[in-house]
Amino acid sequence: MKHKDQTPVLKPTRRRFLQTCLGTTAALASSGLWASVHRAPERILTLKNLHTGESLHATYWAEGQYLKDELRAVNKVLRDHRSGDVHAMDTQLLDQLYLLQQSVGVGGAFHVISGYRSPASNARLRNNSNGVAKKSLHMLGKAIDIRLPGCKLDKLHKAALAMQAGGVGYYPESGFIHIDTGRVRRW
Repeated sequence: MKHKDQTPVLKPTRRRFLQTCLGTTAALASSGLWASVHRAPERILTLKNLHTGESLHATYWAEGQYLKDELRAVNKVLRDHRSGDVHAMDTQLLDQLYLLQQSVGVGGAFHVISGYRSPASNARLRNNSNGVAKKSLHMLGKAIDIRLPGCKLDKLHKAALAMQAGGVGYYPESGFIHIDTGRVRRW
């Protein structure tokens, strides 16, 4: 069907209506969650790097700003454990972690399998596995592989998907999920 100006008009169908409703609901839920991040007086993360054994409890945002010293500490814990290289992590990724923890309602430390990854480490991993992206967002400090003890992995995965905040990978056989600040996608 077309209007006089030849613009196509989609016929309403039950399926299209339901898709629109579900998309709108997800967007509203996601925006409501993000709004809660911006209302929080502090944003705190607890991280445990499984390769180095280091743990950190950091208030990385308070009084309306990111805290430089705390961010440096987060960057150090999330460094490439293979090379020791430290890279600034995307603060949006930290906010995703904070929001993810709020949405599942489980406290404690995120167990970090992989945070920052140097290009050299990424290339070595890529040579040994077909599951490592050539242009991995780990190399930009925009991705993290995690699990949260006390939270079932499928629940963590579903909560990450519901945020619609970036890429979400699900690795149940390895016991972790991947989240990043890239475009919204899933695997």
